[in-house]
Amino acid sequence: MEQSDSVIGLAILLGAALIGGMLAHRLRQPLILGYLIVGAAVGPHVLGLAFQALQWPYPLDDLALIEAAATIGVALLMFTLGLEVSFAQLKQVGRVGLWGGLSQIVITLGLGLLVASTLFGWSLSQAVLFGLVISLSSTMVCLKILADRGELDSMHGRVMVAILILQDISVALMIIIIPILGGTAQNVPLSLAMTIGAAALFIGIAMVSGIWLLPWLMGRVGGVRSRELFLLTVLVLSLGAAVSTQIIGLSAVFGAFLIGLVLRETRFAHQALAEITPLRDIFAALFFVSLGMLLDPRFVVENWWMVVTVVALIISIKFVTVFGLVRFLGYSGGVALLAAAGLFQIGEFSFILARSGVETGIIDDQTSSLIIGSAIVTMLLTPLSMGLASRLYVKLALTSKNKKQETENTADSPLTESDRPMNSVVIAGFGRVGQNVARGLDDAGIPFRVIELDPEVAFGLRCKGKTCLYGDASNAHVLSKADLAQANLLVVTFPDPLATLTTVKAALEINRKLKVVTRVHRDREAEILRKLGVEELVNPEYEASLEFIRKILSLSGWQKTAIKHTISVVRQDQKIAEFSPDEDA
Repeated sequence: MEQSDSVIGLAILLGAALIGGMLAHRLRQPLILGYLIVGAAVGPHVLGLAFQALQWPYPLDDLALIEAAATIGVALLMFTLGLEVSFAQLKQVGRVGLWGGLSQIVITLGLGLLVASTLFGWSLSQAVLFGLVISLSSTMVCLKILADRGELDSMHGRVMVAILILQDISVALMIIIIPILGGTAQNVPLSLAMTIGAAALFIGIAMVSGIWLLPWLMGRVGGVRSRELFLLTVLVLSLGAAVSTQIIGLSAVFGAFLIGLVLRETRFAHQALAEITPLRDIFAALFFVSLGMLLDPRFVVENWWMVVTVVALIISIKFVTVFGLVRFLGYSGGVALLAAAGLFQIGEFSFILARSGVETGIIDDQTSSLIIGSAIVTMLLTPLSMGLASRLYVKLALTSKNKKQETENTADSPLTESDRPMNSVVIAGFGRVGQNVARGLDDAGIPFRVIELDPEVAFGLRCKGKTCLYGDASNAHVLSKADLAQANLLVVTFPDPLATLTTVKAALEINRKLKVVTRVHRDREAEILRKLGVEELVNPEYEASLEFIRKILSLSGWQKTAIKHTISVVRQDQKIAEFSPDEDA
């Protein structure tokens, strides 16, 4: 393919992503659905056949270009994920990430092997490959959906991320297993030892670089005050780490995520995230379009019964496995439901395993097409399942009073009379915001109680002598154990909009006179909360802008009374704009 043809192909991919994204947005569907569907439309099995019939050259036959764009998209997404999380957050869900992730892979592998060998009659090597393929979930799909829904920092979001990271790390070992199944492997113990050693070496280099090299390098680049050089530095770091791990036989996403996690601990993390995000979104869109191009609609139509059967089996196996493991590890039914609904699809790295299976002779091209078709169908269903699970989660939370078993699993015993202060605050969620609120209340001498879903956080609070109720605050029965009738104020600090709305609804059903202060990020959420009667809404971004105004006026020499008056006028203007009848125009 000539250079001009490559440019045309890239332009078509970007145009297809734009069209698919716009259609999905107009239909109020996740953008991923639009990217995948339009990718299938411009792929070699649809647009390619049309060009072939017209005897025109197909402009998207440069597979190397498409794979490179997709790889960059994966690396940048994992790099930004590393920038957005921290070691402390990973530590909070470390148990579910390590034990839950490992158990999920082993259980899914076992069930997949059993189903493939008994139901489909496949050989042992084919059944093991099928189990490995379905044990992986799509990091790209899950992270994009969580980011679009504003749920990356929610409890189910952190649980999903922890499991996904463990899955991505395990890809390196799975790639070693494939040649063994095909009978082409040589010196397996040496290969395994070299892989583990390479991973440990890379982690050590990344940690040392994060302590000494990265701060010095980013400081020198930042001192130049050139956004172009800063962006280039961030891009080289993320792609360089991805390429480095790929060269030594590990997953590219592992290197990108790890270097992002290390850079997160420096003072340059926020600017790096701001600069790299637009590039990440563009290449992520190209990635999903390229995935859609792998789908052969004719194969799916001709073998629909087989595809439907495989998809149903995959969803059933992974949903039940993830739900059961998350519940077993101490999380609520709501968190388990949302995590299971988001992790039931097949991942992008499963395509690599399937291709390796074809190259080693374990499976044929038809079986590979079945795996690819089923994988993309499960990806298409994931945004819909997350939306359905969210609505079901709300209904279950509001009707859970009559479920005695849910009470025993998610809440502790009711507070005793001595624990019921008449003038107290209930804090729902003990993340960074909740912790700061608690410190302020402590300093003011105001008693408070905490409702926290994370078992380790709840245990730590009790060890410090604080009253903490373990459970899901959006669960009506858990809220009833917090004795909201005796509290005068509820503070909801969740970053997750779904959990916030559900908690407020359940709390006001218990006590209609309860005053509520809640965190909000979007106008749509604010509108719903006001209809419920909540007047005290805290928008972190809006409050930050007011603090900017206050500091600017103070540095400009304004008097405190004038500054206070200006801030009040800005707040009043904001309220008028919010309640304007032309808001939706």
